[in-house]
Amino acid sequence: MENLTRKQFDLLEKLATTEAALTQRDLEKLTGYSLGTVNRVMKELSEARYVRDGAITGEGISALEPYRAKRAIFIAAGFGTRLVPITFNTPKPLVRVHGVRIIDRLIEACLAAEINEIYIVRGYLGELFDQLLYKYPMIKFLENPVYNEANNISSSLVARYMLSNAYVFEADLLLYNPSIIRKYHYTSDFLGIKKERSDDWCFKVKDRVIVEEKVGGEGDDIWQMVGISYWNEADGHKLSQDIQDVYQSPGGKERYWEQVPLVYRKEHYAVEVRECLESDIIEIDTFNELKAIDKTYDV
Repeated sequence: MENLTRKQFDLLEKLATTEAALTQRDLEKLTGYSLGTVNRVMKELSEARYVRDGAITGEGISALEPYRAKRAIFIAAGFGTRLVPITFNTPKPLVRVHGVRIIDRLIEACLAAEINEIYIVRGYLGELFDQLLYKYPMIKFLENPVYNEANNISSSLVARYMLSNAYVFEADLLLYNPSIIRKYHYTSDFLGIKKERSDDWCFKVKDRVIVEEKVGGEGDDIWQMVGISYWNEADGHKLSQDIQDVYQSPGGKERYWEQVPLVYRKEHYAVEVRECLESDIIEIDTFNELKAIDKTYDV
């Protein structure tokens, strides 16, 4: 067996990432597949020697390897204008909420998912990120020299060769549920929150795949965008060229980086939406929102 089918992947992923032993009824609940489907797919996996006696084998772990997240890129070069005055002397990802730096929760979630290759694209007050090395010596820094004259596409440009099998994070997201950072992904995806209507950046989705990115929307197919995405090996290679092409095009420096695969070169990609909940993660946009979450700033 070469590439896994979606159903084979879903069952193997659950077997590989759940510590407790799983029955077929457990797999039915976890995947949403019928018991008959679980039985059939488990038989396929057993015949391929990926599963034995209901547990994943070494061959099964090897079969998941092409789908494993191997690195994380943090886009952390910007000024954080809307969080002044706190960002006058602290980059937004290093702002502490309840005593913990915002970026620490994201890094810890990556390490828990065995993603140990971590890059931070820095710009504004970049030297202050060095403090992270005491706790996370594996971090490597990428310098964005034009962060104050271009949008965040300039940060993706300096990281463009690291995007295969990679998470890309906006580094200012307050993470409450670290389990949304997963070790394995079947395909490239973007986190989204299902909404009836949104005034924020959102996705229009059809059959799981993002077909449009826009500001504001309503209906059954609207998902509010969360700034965490995953890119598989093939899409990562395509992004390395497409990011450069869009950046160098007229007006390219003004783009947001995710507009490359979702808007300006979307014919090259089929990016899926992956659901998370309002309670999983919060983007702190303004100083007033920060004060509402952490009362120590409300002085």
